[in-house]
Amino acid sequence: MKLMTDDDHQRIAEAIRAAEIRTSGEIYAVVARRSDSYFYVAGFTLAICVLLASAIVAIAAHWYWIHITLPTFGLAILAAFVSCMLVLWLLPGVSLWLVPRRIRYKRAHLNAVQQFLARNVHLTSERTGILLFVSLAERYAEVIADAGIHAKVEQDEWNSIVSVLVGHARRDSLAEGFLIAIEKAGILLEKHFPAGPDTANELDDHLVEL
Repeated sequence: MKLMTDDDHQRIAEAIRAAEIRTSGEIYAVVARRSDSYFYVAGFTLAICVLLASAIVAIAAHWYWIHITLPTFGLAILAAFVSCMLVLWLLPGVSLWLVPRRIRYKRAHLNAVQQFLARNVHLTSERTGILLFVSLAERYAEVIADAGIHAKVEQDEWNSIVSVLVGHARRDSLAEGFLIAIEKAGILLEKHFPAGPDTANELDDHLVEL
């Protein structure tokens, strides 16, 4: 199912067009449900937990003189591991609980960079494209600016826009967050890259859902 309604998509597209009228910069917007399945990362975490639990059980059995045959112990470990993998396979949302925030943010950032390149935001004539990116599962937002903009605008200036996107995503009003972020981005771009007589629209004006 779509993350936003058709009306939301239309409003965001109109906001991008309105912002780009005043600037030679280009604004592209992408929202992703999640940036990775995290199956293998979460599986590794669970495998470590199973091994630690097995070691504790082995020590406890030895301490209390409980006899467990090696085949039985090995099959129990295998069954525990397979059960954990089945849980991750059937309930993919569980994997996010087992992945450190640092790794989630790195995967979301990598996805943002991939989208920046895949959507040709880096191929504008004056290198003045920016990507507004949100990955919902990771609660992550980022603004990536191309070389022409990055040379004049510090990343700190995009922080307020990132805060808007994150805050509205938490309140389940992401469409409104994008509208405000696009307006703010347009004002910032207009300040450094005002529109000229030969300004052309080089990127599609719409929101991409992943």
